[in-house]
Amino acid sequence: MEYRRMGKSGLQLSVLSFGSWVTFARQTDDDINERLMAQAYEAGVNFFDNAEVYAAGQSEEMMGRVLKKLNWDRSSYVLSSKAFFGWKGEGKKPNQHGLSRKHLMEACDEALQRLQTEYLDLYYCHRADPTVPIEEVVRTMNTLIQQGKIFYWGTSEWTAAEIMEAHMVAKDLGLEGPAVEQPEYNLFNRRKIEVDYAPIFRNVGMGTTIWSPLASGILTGKYNNGIPEGSRMSLNDYEWLKDRALVEEKIARVRDLEKFAQELGVSLPTLSIAWCISNPNVTTAILGATKVDQLIENLKALEVLPLMTAEVKEKIDEIMGTKPIVIRN
Repeated sequence: MEYRRMGKSGLQLSVLSFGSWVTFARQTDDDINERLMAQAYEAGVNFFDNAEVYAAGQSEEMMGRVLKKLNWDRSSYVLSSKAFFGWKGEGKKPNQHGLSRKHLMEACDEALQRLQTEYLDLYYCHRADPTVPIEEVVRTMNTLIQQGKIFYWGTSEWTAAEIMEAHMVAKDLGLEGPAVEQPEYNLFNRRKIEVDYAPIFRNVGMGTTIWSPLASGILTGKYNNGIPEGSRMSLNDYEWLKDRALVEEKIARVRDLEKFAQELGVSLPTLSIAWCISNPNVTTAILGATKVDQLIENLKALEVLPLMTAEVKEKIDEIMGTKPIVIRN
């Protein structure tokens, strides 16, 4: 396993990590989840990602039970959660979501209880909240740090301008700004990491724990001939992915990319994940898996990483046609 420092912080994360967004929402068997997490940990994964909204809090509860049973040294792994959406679904009250001091403080305590841990290594603002002053957010996250409940705070799917505002406010107050951002990043979604955040990487320094490296499963190739029964996009809860992702042009490009992967002697998923982590501004790519063999295959992306030469990446750009166009003055 390769480990990378999270931006300018001293924290080191495994370049491949394990997330529970889809994993625990679809796989509710604690024994299987235990095998998945144990397999990841044995392979060197040290970062395990979660959020209050995943499976309405049940994802954190499941991970908490598994971690308690596995009884790993707490200092050997990094644990995260996120707050914004709340976990009470449509019945939530006004202060049970968002980034108010009230919700962030209470959500953190609830996450600690569900995960059965004394602290979170990373705590994210799961989205920006235009209704809350950024100073309130910065002060609250620093309060949680001072209380020892979290070690680092970050953002998820914030714009570059929002992240920079948080840093400017934190600097003015003599407090800690966000150390990490969790954006979507894959061969279909590149602009934030490669263009928008470039000044932040250059001037401030920021870690990234990217999600959906396989573009909701499209880059596995399993949708090349339709939607298999039992796959993520066949589920009612994921109807929104169909309109967004299953466009014939995208599938055609994935088919061509799969042929190129075969020429290289690797699988399409491992090529796609290796491409993500070949970007030096990616600290870690979060993997989701419901089967151990699927996780083992995705972890092989580390073996594919050395193949990510400039020539190979240029060929991938040619096939995918998704490289952002940067207009310079």
